[in-house]
Amino acid sequence: MSSAIQTLGSKRAETETVLGAAVLSLPHNPTLLRIQDYAELIKARVTSLVVMTAWCGYYFGSFKSGVSSLSIGLFHALLGIGLVAGGTAALNEVIEHDIDGKMRRTAIRPLPGKRMSLTHATLLGALMTFGGTVYLMFATNVLTGVLALATAAIYLGVYTPLKKIHPICTFVGAFPGAMPGVLGWTAARGRLDWGALVLFAIVFFWQFPHFHSIAWLYREDYERGAIRMLPVVESDGRSTARDILLYSAALIPISLAPSFVGMSGRLYLLGAAAFGLLLFWFGWRLWRLHLSPMAPQSKARSRQLLQATVFYLPLLFALMMINTAAR
Repeated sequence: MSSAIQTLGSKRAETETVLGAAVLSLPHNPTLLRIQDYAELIKARVTSLVVMTAWCGYYFGSFKSGVSSLSIGLFHALLGIGLVAGGTAALNEVIEHDIDGKMRRTAIRPLPGKRMSLTHATLLGALMTFGGTVYLMFATNVLTGVLALATAAIYLGVYTPLKKIHPICTFVGAFPGAMPGVLGWTAARGRLDWGALVLFAIVFFWQFPHFHSIAWLYREDYERGAIRMLPVVESDGRSTARDILLYSAALIPISLAPSFVGMSGRLYLLGAAAFGLLLFWFGWRLWRLHLSPMAPQSKARSRQLLQATVFYLPLLFALMMINTAAR
C-alpha cells in the first residue's frame, strides 16, 4: 500500500533500481535479507496499519466499558490481530505470486524473486492465520476470533479472486479492509455496538479514495497483471474520479459520527470536518482535470491524493483518541 506513494515514470524506475540494488547488496548478511523477505511477505507496513486501527478500536471499546485500555488484554488483542493480518497477507502473496511477477512494483517480492518457496510461505501464512485466530479465541473472546477468521476468508476467498474478474473487487475488499477497528472493539467489549459500526464505516469509505488513487497511479502495472481495477477496465478515468469524489464526500458526515455517539468531542468534530474537506479537495482536483490515468498531470494529482489518504486516517484516529482522553 505505502509503496504506491512512489513516483512514476523515470522516478519509479529509479526507485525500483535502488530497491533491486538493496536486495542484491545483502547476500553477505543472509539474516538481514531473510528478515526483509519475511517483512515483505507479511506486508509489514500494511499489517502495522491494521494493528494501529485495531488499537483504536480496543481503546474505544475499553472506554465504552469504563476500563483502561492499557492492559494485558490490549497486548493479546494486537498480537492476535497482527498474526491473522500478517498471515492473510502472506497467503495473498502465495495466491498472487504469478501476478506479482508480472508487475514492476511487486516483482521484487520474495516469491516471484524465487528467494522463498511457495511451500514455506504457505505454511507460514496458514500458521499465522489460524494460530492468530485460536490465540484470539482464548486470549480475548470467541467472537473476535471468529470475526478475524471470517475477515481473512473473505479477503482470500472472495476479494483476491475477484481482482482478476471484475472491478467490484474494490467494493468487496472494503469489507474485510474495514474490520480491524471492529476486531479491536470486540476484543475489548466481547460484543458489537454502534461504536464498532462507526469505526467500520469510516475505514470502509476511506478505502475508496485510497485504493482508487493507487490503481490510478499504477494502471499500466495492474493491466500487465490482468488486475481488473476500475481504471484498467474504464481507461478514461471518469468512473474512477467520480467514485473518488462520491466516497470522499460521504466520508465527511460519516467521520463526524463519533462526536454524536459519545466517542469523542467538539475538538474532534471540528478537526474531522477539516480533514474530510481537505481530502475531498484533493479528490476534486483530480476529478476536475477530466484526464485519463495515463496523463502525467492526472498521475501527479492522484499521487497527491494518495499521500493525503495516507495521512488522513492516522491523524483522524489520533485526534479522536486524544479528544476522548481529554474529556
